[in-house]
Amino acid sequence: MSGTVEIADYSFWYGRTQALRDVSLSVPPTRITAFIGPSGCGKTTLLRSINRMNELITDTRYRGDIQVSGGSVYAPSVDVVGLRRRIGMVFQKPNPFPKSIFDNVAYGPRVNALAGEADMADRVEHALKRAVLWDEVADRLDELGTGLSGGQQQRLCIARALANEPEILLLDEPCSALDPIATQRIEELLVELKREVTIVIVTHNLHQAARIADDTAFFYLGALVEFGASDELFTRPREKRTEAYVTGRFG
Repeated sequence: MSGTVEIADYSFWYGRTQALRDVSLSVPPTRITAFIGPSGCGKTTLLRSINRMNELITDTRYRGDIQVSGGSVYAPSVDVVGLRRRIGMVFQKPNPFPKSIFDNVAYGPRVNALAGEADMADRVEHALKRAVLWDEVADRLDELGTGLSGGQQQRLCIARALANEPEILLLDEPCSALDPIATQRIEELLVELKREVTIVIVTHNLHQAARIADDTAFFYLGALVEFGASDELFTRPREKRTEAYVTGRFG
């Protein structure tokens, strides 16, 4: 099914350091799944493995498999550029290109030949509307994206990813650098977007995970400790380590 992620016995190493240990996890489509756990537990490593971003780091290796929409991301026939178009990513710190707002959003469709210039304005407008940013920037699309506020920049980065029509959207601490009002807007946006795209978010904010995630996975020391519906994991965790973490006894 489009937008599914199946992680099977997946391990990952940075040099001699093992970051993930035999993780198996099924991420359902068109839902929000949160990865939580203390710093260094492997949640960001797993997130970046879904679209093979970790390959940009030297001296890494993996064991196991990750399947997206029924196909292995590590299959020899996989085009990594195409894979990252299908699996968009938004990082912790907003990183708009030093280009106009319009060109930021149009960048992916141009590089991936998804739309001609005659259709580009419609695609850009659609992506900005999906990111709930259009009304704020419609009359200044020629201005630099770096001139927007922090929250607007992060929504611009989401629009940039959405312009490629991804099946899955990965977000690594997308609100950690934002104020509470901007954070609320991003959270509301993600809840709307899950109707159309599978969302996986790494967050240290347990309240955020409880608010917006349908499912939550708790990691500790590179291992998956518990995975389930968020309301159950936060109120009736099965594992003692999960209970200790979500109640603030460590982490």
